Amino acid sequence: MGGLVSEPESPAEEPGARYVEIKRRLGTLRFATDGPEHAHITVQPEICARCPHSFCTFVCPAQCYTRLDGRLVFRYEDCVECGACSVACDQGSVRWSYPRGPYGVRYRFG
Repeated sequence: MGGLVSEPESPAEEPGARYVEIKRRLGTLRFATDGPEHAHITVQPEICARCPHSFCTFVCPAQCYTRLDGRLVFRYEDCVECGACSVACDQGSVRWSYPRGPYGVRYRFG
């Protein structure tokens, strides 16, 4: 499922709760991009091309990783800086670190 809020399962749940696509929710975040020499995340496509399982496509909550025509496509713009991809990648392709200074994602509520 790609949503952050789900449909109520019973009348006791919040009456206004509804399913919202994750990409729509990510559109509300603000992200200050640093220069390419200080990228908080890098991916080596030549390693990804040989990856037997593509775990990163399953663990990323923001769906930054997708397989398209047999090759991995990575979009850093939606990254929520959780670091799950660096843990899941056992092939050595993903390099992840916290963004420096005032860069990175800014959450609206904390």
